[in-house]
Amino acid sequence: MIDTKSQEKIQIAVKMILEAIGEDPEREGIQETPARVAKMYSEVFSSVTAPEFDNYKVFPVDETTEMVLLKDIPFYSMCEHHLLPFYGMVNVAYVPGDNNVIGLSKIPRLVEYCAKRPNVQERMTVNIAQELTRILAPKGVAVSIAARHMCVEMRGIQKPGVMTETSYYLGSFKEDKELKREFLQRTTK
Repeated sequence: MIDTKSQEKIQIAVKMILEAIGEDPEREGIQETPARVAKMYSEVFSSVTAPEFDNYKVFPVDETTEMVLLKDIPFYSMCEHHLLPFYGMVNVAYVPGDNNVIGLSKIPRLVEYCAKRPNVQERMTVNIAQELTRILAPKGVAVSIAARHMCVEMRGIQKPGVMTETSYYLGSFKEDKELKREFLQRTTK
């Protein structure tokens, strides 16, 4: 979370932005906007101050499946180039190694951890896979993201509904074309 001193800096900066665009920061409807934005930034950038993802539990199992897949995990992040949101769905799969699995709820938490910082979708895709690999040492990891970017829809080219898709594969998903194909078939709508 962003500390009180940093939140005060954000409030001052937002007030200056409002003045710079010609708005009266004392107008009734936006008097509290600087404080709201500071609170919102504390939420949407909460992972910036977290050194690494540690909200997980690894469980030993007698036998493992060939693939564990969590589909359609919703996320919201902020484009580091324009500080505008991008959002969509993440698919994460892994092939367990050393008879260890991660608690299923922890994969969406990992996605959230990777999303709550200034981002580009490409890096976020890689970070999810690398963090899962660090935590679990699986035989393989696959991550795909489909997202809409407000920097494409609201400004610049202004094309609503454009989807950006990224993917990243490690280990057996990179080496075994049949396994990668199965992941892609199971995650394609």
